[in-house]
Parts: sequence; structure tokens; C-alpha cells
Amino acid sequence: MLSVALPKGRIAKETLDIFEKIFNKKFEFDDRKLILQTDDFKFLLVRNQDVPTYVYRQAADIGVVGLDVLEEQGLDVIRLLDLKKGRCKVAIGMKKGERLDLSKPQLKVATKMVNITKNYFEKRAVSVDIIKLYGSIELAPLVGLADMIVDIVETGTTMKQNGLEVVEEIMESSTYLIANKNSYIAKKDEILDIYEKIAKII
Repeated sequence: MLSVALPKGRIAKETLDIFEKIFNKKFEFDDRKLILQTDDFKFLLVRNQDVPTYVYRQAADIGVVGLDVLEEQGLDVIRLLDLKKGRCKVAIGMKKGERLDLSKPQLKVATKMVNITKNYFEKRAVSVDIIKLYGSIELAPLVGLADMIVDIVETGTTMKQNGLEVVEEIMESSTYLIANKNSYIAKKDEILDIYEKIAKII
């Protein structure tokens, strides 16, 4: 039996739809339940940010999670397949009309993606003061807390509505099928079987 960590919400639903197509049967969580067990699979419903941890620590054999979360956390898991769902970008946003000036002595950046931000600016040898926020990140440049933000952008509407605009894209992200390294050795046939079936559908 394979255990599968899924992030709550749209991605879980899209992934279960793929499983329904493959196996031609319903996969549906009962109201408020966090585990869905079938003959061959045990699906776990967890927070998006926690998927890599469940897989890395082998509480799940495989999982589905955004590339941005994988890059941010840097945990040692196997990236099996780009599922091409949940596409978005990680981008730098600034107040409308402002430009990104990397020659400033120090830039203040508000984000919840500390590592992606750090790596991006380190590669450009720019000193940044990273301010970690957990939500409403768009507010930071508007009240002078930060010069810019680094955030997930799907359409850019949220930024626009708050008087910000994308000045630079850092990376593109979509959802990935990942596997635990030990599980991949111990359950290689099962994991490769599901990998191939999903790959065919995508």
C-alpha cells in the first residue's frame, strides 16, 4: 500500500480526479476526515507547506506539492514528475511606478518565502533585510515596512488591487509528484507504476 500526502483544497481535488481517471472509481474524503483509505492507497490530507515534511520523514511514500514549497524548504526528496497543475510564479512586487534598484546599499523585502528570496538576492550579491510575514504581504510596501515583496502570483490581480505591480519574476512553479528516497527503493515497483499511469494521463 502506498501512502500519499495531498495538500488540502484544489490540488487534492485535482489529484484525486487523476486517480479516479486511472482506476475508474471514486476517491473522496468523508466530511472533515483527514485519511482516505482504499485497497491500494492511504491518502493523507495535510497543509500544503507540510507535504514535503510528511514525505521526507516517510509518514507518506509520495506526495503532491508546489515546486515553490520544495524550493523554499529544500528537503531531500525525489521529484518524480511535473503535474503541470497549479501553475503560478514567485515574483517581486513593488509599488506601482517604482523600479527595482539593486545598487541600493540595502533593500527591505517582506515575504513568507525566506529561502527563495535569500538565494535570489545572494546570487546577485545584493544585501537584503528579509522581513518574514505570514499573510497580507501586499501591505508591507504600502506602509513603509518594506521596499518590496516576494510572493506567489497567479494572475497578479491581488497585487494590482493593492497598488503594486510585478517588477521581476524569480521562478515559475507548478505541482510536482514527489517521493521519499527510502520508499522509492522499498516500493519501487508500486511508485513507478503510479508514476507511469499519471504520466500517461498528463
